[in-house]
Amino acid sequence: METRIGTPFTKTSTLVMLCGSGELGKEVVIELQRLGAEVVAVDSYENAPAHQVADHSAVIDMLDEDQLRDVIVKYNPNIIVPEIEAIATNVLKEAEGCDRTVIPNARAVQLTMNREGIRTLVAEELGLKTSKYKFASTKEEFIAAVEEISLPCVVKPIMSSSGKGQSVIRSFDDVHTAWDYAQTGGRAGAGRVIVEEFIEFDYEITLLTVKHKDGISFCEPIGHEQVDGDYVKSWQPHPMEGDVRQKAQDISRSVVSNLGGYGVFGVELFVKGDEVYFSEVSPRPHDTGLVTMISQDLSEFALHARAILGLPVPEALQLGFGASEVIKIGGNSNSVTFSGFEGLKETGTQVRLFGKPGVNGSRRMGVAVALDSSLKYAKEKAERVALSVKPNL
Repeated sequence: METRIGTPFTKTSTLVMLCGSGELGKEVVIELQRLGAEVVAVDSYENAPAHQVADHSAVIDMLDEDQLRDVIVKYNPNIIVPEIEAIATNVLKEAEGCDRTVIPNARAVQLTMNREGIRTLVAEELGLKTSKYKFASTKEEFIAAVEEISLPCVVKPIMSSSGKGQSVIRSFDDVHTAWDYAQTGGRAGAGRVIVEEFIEFDYEITLLTVKHKDGISFCEPIGHEQVDGDYVKSWQPHPMEGDVRQKAQDISRSVVSNLGGYGVFGVELFVKGDEVYFSEVSPRPHDTGLVTMISQDLSEFALHARAILGLPVPEALQLGFGASEVIKIGGNSNSVTFSGFEGLKETGTQVRLFGKPGVNGSRRMGVAVALDSSLKYAKEKAERVALSVKPNL
């Protein structure tokens, strides 16, 4: 069927509803609008980043089935794009039954919204290599799982992001603290956790995998650094040997083909020697992929928008060596300002301030991206630009 895109605010409008309106969703909204879509952005608080650029906005609890159902009925979208894990997936199934398109589809969202669903699929059904793991619902089960997996090990809530609730247990003295932290860090509150074998990997990558109407495409591998499970910098392309690169693509293709639907999938992989281990997958653009705003002619957000709308998706053109460095601040304020920006005098640099309305603790508020003739220079340049931006609370 030929793709048709209507005109916003008319009866022909192609209306897309974004469920989750953070910094990644903001970029998706911009790319969808460039292609003529009308967008409503939904989140749990007012003035979220994507609210600031969308045609319409709504504030609801997306885990509340009635609230999510009501907002879908109100706006009557053609396409629903979940951008977060914590969402009432039963309502998405209902929406598919009413001939609405869910990206990538309701099943994929349900499987990937918690680590149990996707890990069971990948390890037990697809038979792909992962770290050893156990799930636990109670503290007693958790302690038994830690003993079985052995130390060191990693514990995560089955539903969380950006490292929330995640910790590495290196001593049995840390077990109780890790359990308590996991119970407070989950997106949907206290609940089940996954205990994983700690792999001393050589490096980890994000392989952005695009499923579109003509097949599956891959972006160049993205290397990244995390602190306490939260991304702080990334770079592209990350160097990989040919055989390892092929294994990574094979794993990603297997997972994404099974999940189905269209869009960008952020597949996280560990590499140790010539072995590649599946870690996680997000059925949406990935935070480490913010680097693609400068490293590729089509960013991960542009690729996502094309795939969502059923448009052709070519191989992304690599523009050079790119790097990103987050602008993260700590404190408590609802009136943050930024100054400095001297780093932007350098050629091949950009800053994105996300427009988050405030900070309470530690929060990612922006990102610096840079392009250069080598990964080393690109990383150094991105760091200089990020450090030049001075937050004022």
